[in-house]
Amino acid sequence: MTEPRFIQIHSLHSYSAALLNRDDSGLAKRLPYGGVMRTRISSQCLKRHWRTAEDVHNVQNIEGAVASVRSRQIVTREVIEKLSASEDVIKAIEPHFQKAVYGDKKGDTLKGRQPLLLGAPEIDWLHTQAEQIIATANGDAKAAEDAAKAWAAEKTFRHNIKAMRENRQLPGGLAAALYGRMVTSDPDANIEAPIHVAHAFTVHQAEEESDYFSVVDDLKEESEDAGAAHIGETDLNSGLFYGYVVIDVPGLVSNLTGAKAEDWLTVDRTMAGKIAHHLTHLIAEVSPGAKLGSTAPYGYAQMMLVEAGNRQPRSLSGAFRDPCVPQLKSATRVLDDHLKKYDAAYATNEARRAMHIEGTQLTGHDNLSLPALAQWIEKVIASGEAS
Repeated sequence: MTEPRFIQIHSLHSYSAALLNRDDSGLAKRLPYGGVMRTRISSQCLKRHWRTAEDVHNVQNIEGAVASVRSRQIVTREVIEKLSASEDVIKAIEPHFQKAVYGDKKGDTLKGRQPLLLGAPEIDWLHTQAEQIIATANGDAKAAEDAAKAWAAEKTFRHNIKAMRENRQLPGGLAAALYGRMVTSDPDANIEAPIHVAHAFTVHQAEEESDYFSVVDDLKEESEDAGAAHIGETDLNSGLFYGYVVIDVPGLVSNLTGAKAEDWLTVDRTMAGKIAHHLTHLIAEVSPGAKLGSTAPYGYAQMMLVEAGNRQPRSLSGAFRDPCVPQLKSATRVLDDHLKKYDAAYATNEARRAMHIEGTQLTGHDNLSLPALAQWIEKVIASGEAS
């Protein structure tokens, strides 16, 4: 038996003629690796799609999940615009709420604010605080402003919101509990991410084409010029992508329950197991992608290898430092050979299960269906043992 402190999820996804993740120039994101250029999908892109997927396995569907909102307009949209008071009273307190949440000066303008990830409990608390200030002021704008200013004083605000967070379940919401949070204006609000997501990249050299396209004007008559109404170019890429995700199980349990990470085996891990179950499905089944209407960039994982162990995780990306043949069987063989070398050198003895669309392709690992693989991960976390 192995204590499953870390769950590692390796995957291979295939996409053709797609533009999955664009850079600032509209081209597919890239990564130089092993002396050649690869096509890349950023970790931010992957996490965003998993977090917002309209899917039965969205983690927000789990009992006990708490919503999160990422925005520069949380105070404006979720607090100020929902208040019932005179316009002059609301205008008097708003700058102080913006300053308290977004930091000194940064709250003055929308452009200067950091997009923050706040949980529903935090947002509800802010709204309640505003309502209480308004009620105490009894319609007096000056009194409301003075109260809001005192409330937003740095030491007072930080002390109060810290106390609120310590007495609430998932104050930052589930997204913050999974993917972490950094708030430069309030370091006490920072949350360590227990789910670590690597940038996915093609196991071979980038396969790309600049696609020329035109738009025909349906109402143009034959007597008019024969030119297109619009012409353009877009970047299209095909590839077999290696993905890698790590779940720090003690960290996840700690964020969900409030227990210390070292005490993770002494508290209820049901929710943590369900999150890992759902996340496994999301990794396999939710495709990132731009230009949905013109490329239909949907694909399921063709291979997943899951490892549970108590040693520091290690990516298997090194298997593809030398570009391999862009085929599933070749990539699987290369990955398997690389894993055998690690096993021989380090003998870390992780418990493993795999899913492969062509059957058992990974040496010595049970080949399961995706639902069975997800259930195994959930059971491992819930039991605290892996074999």
